[in-house]
Amino acid sequence: MLTAQGTLTINAAFLQEIKEENRELRQLLHDCQAALCTPGATAADPKLAIELLGRLRNQLSLHFALEETYGYFDDAVHVTPQLADRALKLRSQHSELFLSLCGIADRAEKMLDEGQTADLAGIMGEFEEFHSRFQDHEAQETELIVQVVNEEIGCGD
Repeated sequence: MLTAQGTLTINAAFLQEIKEENRELRQLLHDCQAALCTPGATAADPKLAIELLGRLRNQLSLHFALEETYGYFDDAVHVTPQLADRALKLRSQHSELFLSLCGIADRAEKMLDEGQTADLAGIMGEFEEFHSRFQDHEAQETELIVQVVNEEIGCGD
């Protein structure tokens, strides 16, 4: 078993900020899903759905920036170098996921500008695919965090 090479620091203020940001992100994901994915495959209020996508885009940018700025991935790499590849792969997914959501939001805004809000079926499908990839990404990040903490305190396999 490899041993930890550093110390994982937990900052209470950072954790509180991440917790609040995560709560807002989860709510926006839920709201977007509800607004876009209504029964009958038509958005009840296309303008609201498109506004929510724009807000989600901004929140996702903040979410990824917080993870990267506060050393979230750096700690994983320094404390447990054997997990560096996973941490770097997850970090690289941030830009892919963000650009994917930007594309969805941009296409939805263009549809609104062109008066084509009655047909958001394609946007709904794209959002569902994005949401699934994002949920998988978040689950992998959580798994990495747990593994880093386990390695740090000596509980890892």
